[in-house]
Amino acid sequence: VGKQGTASELYERNTWPELARLAADLPEAGVHFQDTVVYRRAKDVGTATGDWFAELLREDAWFADVVPNFRILPKSALPPGVDGGTAFTSVCINTALYLPWLASQCLRHGVVLKRGVVADVVVNCTGLGARALGGVADAAVEPARGQIVLVRNEPGVMVSVSGTDDGEDEATYIMHRAAGGGTVLGGCLQKGSWESQPDPNLAVRIMRRAIALCPALVPAGAGIEALSIIVHNYGHGGYGYQSSYGTAQVAVRLVAEALESAKTKAYSLPISQTQPKL
Repeated sequence: VGKQGTASELYERNTWPELARLAADLPEAGVHFQDTVVYRRAKDVGTATGDWFAELLREDAWFADVVPNFRILPKSALPPGVDGGTAFTSVCINTALYLPWLASQCLRHGVVLKRGVVADVVVNCTGLGARALGGVADAAVEPARGQIVLVRNEPGVMVSVSGTDDGEDEATYIMHRAAGGGTVLGGCLQKGSWESQPDPNLAVRIMRRAIALCPALVPAGAGIEALSIIVHNYGHGGYGYQSSYGTAQVAVRLVAEALESAKTKAYSLPISQTQPKL
């Protein structure tokens, strides 16, 4: 038992009434009352086990007014080699029953139990999610928005330019992906922007700059229509069905705007010596 005057004493005092209730009223919990006798040998004083049992062996034990039937054993009740002892009513817990019962009570009250392996090291790679991650809540994290255009054309080269004349937060890069993965055209670095929707006008600027830097992106005789514009329509959580037509309308509008922007700017693109016809 815990030592008198410590937090352990308080914890055990507050635990006893519930254990006694389970033993009296809920036998399925695996807790039952048990008469307990504790013997003390004088020669054990100062040993590791003697110190371990010291509080339990005291005749003025703090739990004397907590558990039922606490009493000091008379000399006539002591076996040979024993110098003193106490007796009281305690409880014994069958953990093979008690732990599943505790789990069932947790489930009954809505607790979700998950089994898993606790990692020795956790690497936090949550990005912007670190702002809202419990225990982290890093308010210094801010977005740096990027946008790319993914096209099927494969120029067979990777090339980039550090900046553009279209804005300080826009650059030009072309990355030919392996295994038929198409080509990534970029891009921008818009610090502090939380915008999650693609900007069709920016997409056109990205393609125009990419073609100017690498004319091989556009096969001979082809125009801007050889490039792909991707409109993303996802992230609707649990309300996808009930918002599907509305989001589809927005997606159609974005496609139309992107195509219209491509048409109006196609003739100014330095694709080849002759201007393409769309």
